[in-house]
Parts: sequence; C-alpha cells; structure tokens
Amino acid sequence: MTTRKYKELVESRTRQTLQKWSELPAVEEREIYRFLHNLKGTSGTVGLDKVEEYSGNALLYFSDDSHKSWTKAEWGDYIYPLLELFDEPESTGVTPPPNPGKVSPHGGTHQQYEILIIDDDVELVALLRESLENQSYYVSIALSAERGLKIFYETKPDLILLDILLPDRSGIDVLNQIIGKAKKERIPIIIISGEHSKDIQLYAYSLGVMDYIQKPVDIDLFLMLIKNRFELKKEWQESIIVDELTGAFNRKYFNQTMKQLVSDFRRTSRTFSLALLDLDHFKHINDTYGHLVGDEVLLSFSELVRQSIRTEDMFSRYGGEEFALCMPNTSAESARLVLERIQEQFSAKEFRAKRESFYITFSCGITEVTGRQQDPEQLIEEADQALYASKYGGRNQTTLYSEDMSTRKRQSLLNMIIVDDDPLIRRIITNNFSSWEPDNIAEVKVTSYTNGALFLQSDWYVPEEKYIILLDGVMPELDGLEVLERIRSSYPEVNILVIMLTGRNDQRDIIHALQMGADDYVIKPFHLSELMTRIERMVRRFLF
Repeated sequence: MTTRKYKELVESRTRQTLQKWSELPAVEEREIYRFLHNLKGTSGTVGLDKVEEYSGNALLYFSDDSHKSWTKAEWGDYIYPLLELFDEPESTGVTPPPNPGKVSPHGGTHQQYEILIIDDDVELVALLRESLENQSYYVSIALSAERGLKIFYETKPDLILLDILLPDRSGIDVLNQIIGKAKKERIPIIIISGEHSKDIQLYAYSLGVMDYIQKPVDIDLFLMLIKNRFELKKEWQESIIVDELTGAFNRKYFNQTMKQLVSDFRRTSRTFSLALLDLDHFKHINDTYGHLVGDEVLLSFSELVRQSIRTEDMFSRYGGEEFALCMPNTSAESARLVLERIQEQFSAKEFRAKRESFYITFSCGITEVTGRQQDPEQLIEEADQALYASKYGGRNQTTLYSEDMSTRKRQSLLNMIIVDDDPLIRRIITNNFSSWEPDNIAEVKVTSYTNGALFLQSDWYVPEEKYIILLDGVMPELDGLEVLERIRSSYPEVNILVIMLTGRNDQRDIIHALQMGADDYVIKPFHLSELMTRIERMVRRFLF
C-alpha cells in the first residue's frame, strides 16, 4: 500500500469520526484527546505534516483523563479546521526501503523474527506491519492491552512494540505486567508513542524497555533500529546456554549437543536416544489459572526431570511447553523406562491456585540413533512423530518411534471453512487448500459458504475437531463481524482460528474484528502465497 493510500485512509477515518460525533449530543473530552493523539502520530508518519502540527497544538486544550462533555459547537471550533488541511499540498513522506525478498525457513539473510505490535491506531499499525513484513518479519497485532497480553503469553514474540495510550489499560500497566517475563525470555520491548513526557520516558527506561520511539515515526530509521535490535538479540542468544525461566538448557545448546552426539556415533557407534516431552493441555492451565501459575508448572516440571536423570543426560527447553532430553549410551527402550517413571511422578504432583488443586501430565516421543538414521534434523522429526502418536493415543504416555510412522499420517482432520460471497475467491482458495498437506495431518477438509447466514445455520461444528475459518468482512444479510461475534460467543476459542478477509478501505472492520477475537486479517486483493504463509505459520501452534 502506497504512502498516498495511507494518507487517504487517515483522511477517511477523520471524516468518519467527525461525522459520527456530529450526530451525538456531546463527546467526552478524553475521547477527543485520544483521537487527536492518534491522529498526530499517524499523520506525521505518513507525511501529513500540517495535520500533525495542528493536531499537536489542539491536544494542549484537552486532557486524557477528563470526562467533561463537549458539544458539537464547542469541539467543532478546534477539530473542523483539520479537514481543510487534508486538501493542502503535503510532503511526500518516507518510502520504505526496497523489499530484500522473503527469507526461507532453511536459510537467507536473517531469521524470520516475530514482532508483536500493541497499539490501537489502526492506520499506523497497518503501515508498520506492511513495512516490517516487507523486511521478512512476521507481525502480530493487538489493538488493546487485553489482546496484547493474550498474544504475548501464548506466542512468545521475539520483540514487542508497545504504545503508552491504549483503549482499555495504560501501556505502562502492560509494561509492568510483562517486563519480568520479557527480561527472563530476553524479549526486547520498544515503546512507540506520541507521549513525549520526559518523566514517562524515564520511568519506562527504568522498568527495562530497550528503546522509546516518539511518534510520528520515520520509517527508514525505524526499520534500521529494528534490524539493529535483532542483531543484538542474536548475539544474546548465542552467548547463553541456559533457559532462565526453567533452568533447563536452551535450544541453542540442544542443537550443539545433538551434533556432538551424532558425530560421536559416527566415530564410535555409541548409541543415544532422543526424547521430546510436551505438557498436556498446558494452554488450559494458562487460561484457567494465569500465566504466572503456568510458569510455576514449567519450573516444577523442569526441576523434577533434572533431578531424575543422570549427569551425562542433557535436558533442554525446546520451545514453549515442549522439552527435549538427550540420553547418551541409552537405548530407546531403556529411555522409555526412565520417562514413564517421570510421568508417573509428575502426574501425581499436586498444584494449587485460586484455592483449588489441579494436576497436569506430559506426553513423550522417543527415537534412537541408528546406522540408518544419523541426521540430527531427521532424528528430531522421528521423536516428534512419536510424540504426536502419544498425544493422539490419549496423552500422558510415551511412544517409541517406528519406521511405519514415516509412511502414515496420524488420523486427524483439519477443517478449512471459507465464508465469502465472492465465487471467485471461494473457488481459488478451495482449489489451493484442497491439495494442501500440512505435516502430520491425515486430511484437510475444505468447505465453503456463500454467506454468513448459511454458514451459521449449517451443522458445521464438531466438538474436539480443529477449524480455520476464512471469513469475509463484508457480506449481504449478515456481515463478517456479526458472524465473528457469534462464533466467539458460542464456540470454544481454542478449537477455532479465524482469519478475516477485508478490503483495503475497511479499517473500521479490521479494528472491530481484532477486538472481537479475530486471530489475523488479510487484505484483499491478496496473493495466495501470502495467505498460505500466514496460515502455515499459525497451524503448528494452533493444532497443539
């Protein structure tokens, strides 16, 4: 999307807001302040310099904590002159650097880091997302503090961009809640805000933020700063070998150990086993008791495993609630005896939270290095397949890898549902996803509906099955937002991922959709490769 297009979106949103206000008897002062605050940051970023200057001056007459009511005659004197400024010549704005090209997961110029943006200014967020994704970063968006916290705890992003002024809570409140965990996980936090107060900046830095970027944002400088911070993060990651939350070794050390064990096997034929361990229904623990309790469970689990293994064994946190255990000079059968004993002990361990007790289990998959298979990546894949077999066999069990697992996929179904009144969109997406074969999925079932009413009236939902719904934002009779609201109010969120398909000018729909529980959005017209990339990235996390 060009800078000119973003200018048009800012103007359109401004006119829509003023039209809405003009039909109200009065507008609360803090709502006017928030409008001007966001407009100042966004207009400067996209090159509307005169609008930025005027918004900044007008802000001085309003307060963000005042509930005073302003009539149209009162607020109009300050706000309506803005409309004339959109018609005057403006600076051309900054064009983002050229796209260096997408980086494949198997190589390229840099790792595809994930960035979480927590900011309710949808035009600015859309510009930042497009600019960052042009540089091959993956971007998640939260338009409220509540949504931002949910994504943070569930996905563990690599970097966070956080605004101070949010619709439901202060960004400082969010910062206070996440800074401890972010430091432990080495997740840099960058404040990006129109609040320029020295006291606020000092306080944010004192809490541990890495940078404080003032709006409006210079895109060139912004992208270079992000690149610089990720290079620093990479150096951090390469300098440590222990996961600070759990005390287990980290993924980097695991990779080194696997290479050493394989190399040793090739020289000496000394066998070893690899086990992957994954806590069962861990998301339910976080959702029910909170993420601090979830962290306690992870730490307790790690301590139990480390106390139960030998000095030469290597236990590491593989990612999230998944762990890896390398056991030198150990056959797969011997490893199973160890893991089953740990499973028995852990499943009997009582946890307490919210004045009640609960228990949790873990599933495990084991493979053994052989003359046939000496590649570290393939060994990990074998253990992963055995882990999936444990999950789908009922959980809280250990499964040994067997060769027939490589030739059969687990009997699981992923439902893809397209709800769109455009027959071309339905046909194109259906044709492409009908032949899609994600790892370890037996079948992808694709269904389409011409409108939201037909979809909701159908017998589409089966408990325990997984669904990815591609939902058009604008449809006759029942629009996408109404359908989304009914989905989120009537069905368990854990089983349903919703991606909104929206037109370029439907910025209000994007705001509402994300606030109401949409997991992502894709702007029409879109490239199928873009849609596939976004879905494939989400599927692994979503399925388990």
